[in-house]
Amino acid sequence: MHNYEPFEADRAAEIIDKHKAREGATLPILHDMQEVFGHIPDAAVVMIAEALNLSRAEVHGTVTFYHDFRKEVPGRRVLKVCRAESCQAAGGDAIADQIEKRLGVELGGTTTDRRVTVDAVYCLGLCHSSPTAMLDDKVYALLDEEKTDALCAEAER
Repeated sequence: MHNYEPFEADRAAEIIDKHKAREGATLPILHDMQEVFGHIPDAAVVMIAEALNLSRAEVHGTVTFYHDFRKEVPGRRVLKVCRAESCQAAGGDAIADQIEKRLGVELGGTTTDRRVTVDAVYCLGLCHSSPTAMLDDKVYALLDEEKTDALCAEAER
């Protein structure tokens, strides 16, 4: 579970200053911004571009290229559901459907109560234990209907 700070330009400037002298500073800045604010606000994109002498389009392109960067604050919990081939072959489609129905949200969405954001990911590196998912930083493997129901219950807590 995460406790994100509300976006503040002064805090964002601190993060930028911490990394701006590094070669390839864009990604470390974006990672730290997301860790602090839970997402990459448009105002931060402008600040990063100005500080690194990049166009806003370049920074925006980086944010949108990497699927882990968010434009909105996620729910209190983040459930990542593996949709890669190994998980699909092991019944992952049924697991994804079960999660969507149980939580009442499609992959890529957040529940109306903001408790859970459900994301599709394309490999958690656990192909030998398919199908898999990750709730916050904890991995759940060899999912079946019963384990998935328990996983959803944990996500809703």
